[in-house]
Formats: sequence, C-alpha cells, structure tokens
Amino acid sequence: MSGYFITLEGIEGVGKTTNLNYVRQCLEERGIEVVVTREPGGTPLGEEIRELLLTPRDEAVSEMAELLMMFAARAQHLFAVIEPALARGAWVLCDRFTDATFAYQGGGRQLAAEPVAMLERLVQKERRPDLTLLLDLPVEIGLSRAHARGKPDRFEAERVEFFQRVRDAYLERAQQEASRITVIDAAPSLDQVQRQIDQALARLERK
Repeated sequence: MSGYFITLEGIEGVGKTTNLNYVRQCLEERGIEVVVTREPGGTPLGEEIRELLLTPRDEAVSEMAELLMMFAARAQHLFAVIEPALARGAWVLCDRFTDATFAYQGGGRQLAAEPVAMLERLVQKERRPDLTLLLDLPVEIGLSRAHARGKPDRFEAERVEFFQRVRDAYLERAQQEASRITVIDAAPSLDQVQRQIDQALARLERK
C-alpha cells in the first residue's frame, strides 16, 4: 500500500521545522516509517541546486531560470526519494513542495501561473500531496522570527512586499484546494498550533 505524502508550507518564520519534527514524532510513535526531506534539496543534486538558489549573489537571476532550477531539483527529488519511499509504504514529510513554487515564483516573483502549472504536470504527472499543512502568520511576525536566526539568504533578503504577495498566493491556493490544504494558525502557542495539526492528521487518516 502506498504511503501518504504530507507537505508543510508557509513563509519564513512560521515554524515549519519545529512542526515537521512534531509530525514525524507522532507518526514514528505509531510505528510508521517516515522519510523527512525538503525542497529545494532532498538529494545530492537537489542540495547543489538549493545552494545556487539561496546564496546571495551580485548577478541578477531571471525569474524563469529560478523556476526551472526549482523543478529540476524537484524532478530528481521525486525520482530518487519521494516516489520510491511512497511505493514501499513509507510516509513522506516534505518541507515545501510545489505550493511553494506557486507562492514564491508565482506570487512573489509575479510569474504567470500557467508556466508553473505546465511544469507541475510535466515533472509530477499525477503526483500531488495527500495533505498540506499551511502554517500561516502575518508577514511582519514571520520575518522578525526568521531574521533573528542569522544572516538572511537570497529569498529572506527580499522586501516585505514580496512576502506579502507570497502569503496572499498561499492563502488563495488554500481556498482553491481546501480539501488538501489545511491552514494552520501559527500565531498561538506551540501547543495550540500542534492541536490544529493533530486534527488535520486525524482527518487525513479518515479518508
């Protein structure tokens, strides 16, 4: 039986890493094999592309070059990690996936949705997450948390307006795909956030 594919999404500073580890712990305590991975990245090739994408540079990077690098890393990720894990019955937890591309390259970079959707169909075929947890915070709070971690990468250094477009794109996508994407209010205490996650996981298991 194929495993479940769960993704965590959100702008910088929403607590994806903490809550991804919480989901992993919940599943492993029930004896489920869990593969934790991330995008861009997840494979040696993908991690090299991640470094290219995130490292600040003087050279301007075209929006289309950025988009194609994202999907190049994703194609390898699906081939080498995600599909084999799901096929053997493991559950895959991924820090960001294609919803992030619609939000960051589509919303943030203001690329049209159709090139993103075309590459999604080409690279992923029918593969989509079974559940996406969208951790949501006001942009100013998220960026304040993210910048407290240290020197910003190429994306974290973007202006507030960029991240507002990203957040808006995420929330619009959540409205369009409400059966898959669960919006988690990331502003309350960690216990309250994780209770929301528990409820979303319970709904997935009843499908």
